[in-house]
Amino acid sequence: MGLGPQQLWELLEPYLSAEGVELDDIELLGRGDGRILRVTVDSDSDLLVDRIAALSRGMGALLEAKEAFDGSYTLEVSSPGLERKLRRPSHYLKSLGREVKVKTSTAVEGARNHKGVLEDGDDEGFTVRVDNHLRRIAYEQVDSAQTVFVWEKSPKPGKRQ
Repeated sequence: MGLGPQQLWELLEPYLSAEGVELDDIELLGRGDGRILRVTVDSDSDLLVDRIAALSRGMGALLEAKEAFDGSYTLEVSSPGLERKLRRPSHYLKSLGREVKVKTSTAVEGARNHKGVLEDGDDEGFTVRVDNHLRRIAYEQVDSAQTVFVWEKSPKPGKRQ
């Protein structure tokens, strides 16, 4: 059977914290030998490939020592990236002021798709400014949510602004 997501969090979080990195998310996918453990880490400083590789080796050794899984598994370690999934209240709070797109299981103000600026959030839900109107969405209504990277166009050389 192995460890579940909460037990994995409790195992990995102290190690990552000691390494000066925040455990941002854990996803456990698949079953048996096809199991994938996705660990997302975050930091105030840049997380370069060498740093993520070292963290991956450290977590792998810890998982093996604790016999976290029966059989084989794949460990994937990454940082959130430019467009990050929003799965926990802490993800929403980190993304205040950013553009997001959210799909809800039920209609909120007549819509199930919401794209706008994430204005605020708390333990129950969050508010998105869509077309200059605020929409309050409860976490339990969310099917999927992520930040949207907005490409800023640079003015063409020689053009007046």
